[in-house]
Amino acid sequence: MSLFDTRVPAVLLRIDRNPFHHGTLGAVRSLGRAGVDVHVVADCTGSPVRNSRFVRQLHPPPPPGASPGDIAAVLRRVAARIARPAVLIPMDDASALAVGRLREELAPAYLLPQQPDALPERVADKAELAEVCAAAGVPHPVTLVPDSPERAAAAAWRLGLPVVAKWSRPWLLPTGSGLRSTVVVRSPQEARELYDRSEEAGSRLLLQEYLPPGPDGDWFFHGYADRSGAVRAGGPGVKEQAWPRGAGLTAVGRWAPNPQVQALAERLAGELGYRGILDLDFRRCGTTGGYHLLDFNPRPGAQFRLFTDSAGLDVVRALHLDLTHRPLPDGVPLPGRAFVVENYAPLTALRPAAPGGRELAWHASDDRAPGWAMWGLWCRHVSRRLLDRLRGVRARPGHEARARVVRQAAVPAPSSTHLSDDEKASSC
Repeated sequence: MSLFDTRVPAVLLRIDRNPFHHGTLGAVRSLGRAGVDVHVVADCTGSPVRNSRFVRQLHPPPPPGASPGDIAAVLRRVAARIARPAVLIPMDDASALAVGRLREELAPAYLLPQQPDALPERVADKAELAEVCAAAGVPHPVTLVPDSPERAAAAAWRLGLPVVAKWSRPWLLPTGSGLRSTVVVRSPQEARELYDRSEEAGSRLLLQEYLPPGPDGDWFFHGYADRSGAVRAGGPGVKEQAWPRGAGLTAVGRWAPNPQVQALAERLAGELGYRGILDLDFRRCGTTGGYHLLDFNPRPGAQFRLFTDSAGLDVVRALHLDLTHRPLPDGVPLPGRAFVVENYAPLTALRPAAPGGRELAWHASDDRAPGWAMWGLWCRHVSRRLLDRLRGVRARPGHEARARVVRQAAVPAPSSTHLSDDEKASSC
């Protein structure tokens, strides 16, 4: 007999148009392998996700920038087609916040965690997160929110250059604006110029103390807070390789015991009364050795399948089991297990797996089509970037060296830091 109530389908919602969102594929496979019908509400036109044999049905997503009413209308249409209650899983920040606002309106068509009002929005907003951490006693980089260009410049001096500049609600950034959710600011003038674009960005600018990374400096924690508030599934992991190097998403991650990170995550979830899936980003300061929370993402992280225990439980499966009132199996953690995103770390993907085991983001022996589709899409993506860079060089006087173009074409300049993995993936 299956652990899962397979009569209850799952609906994955993603508003972000990133075709390389491997977290969505991970959720499709995790639930599909358990016998759950998986419906995907996302733009999968050019995404390998559409090729997975575990997708029950694809549905058109809300457009970028859709209002909560528009998102509710899309979800109601999907619910009418499914014609039975379903577990709803937002896969990006915009989806998570919209679902949080619409929770009562979407019931009983969708099963969702009983979350305190507006909590997902509070923790996802990077300015409010600093206040949340202060109240809960969780270390967070010193953060200032200026209210004028002059105060932005003064704040940069006060914090000590360089500083990290973030938009508090990066999901509101307009496409094509050139604005990035997080950048390193190296002068007061840069801080002043960024503040001047606040109206265009759609949210507040905040300036944050730069924490110098050390060895094993970037950590993440994935977990599921069940109906009782206990944090189940998941665990702490360390980022071993990033793309772009030093400032990007997790290309290679490893499940690693870390009592300090575990305790901070559980304390914060408990203080907030949080329910549901969470993905936290921490940095271990290279100077003090202390762990600071950088981001709180109220939805699954892209590499959540890293934390699959000996019973096959991960945070997405834990959510489905808990919301359908099924017991969660007691598995054993598998420290040393690795997660590799092949297009960002191809050499690591080709090496033999570590003793703790390994999960690849795209390739799977029981679902091969998405992996092959990914390589075709990725080659076209890199070729377009290379051609764009070459055209840009030829249009400028002095023609920069071709070697520099080739070197940079496939990897954007690593100007961002302290981003969540999904924000980084969206900018690639």
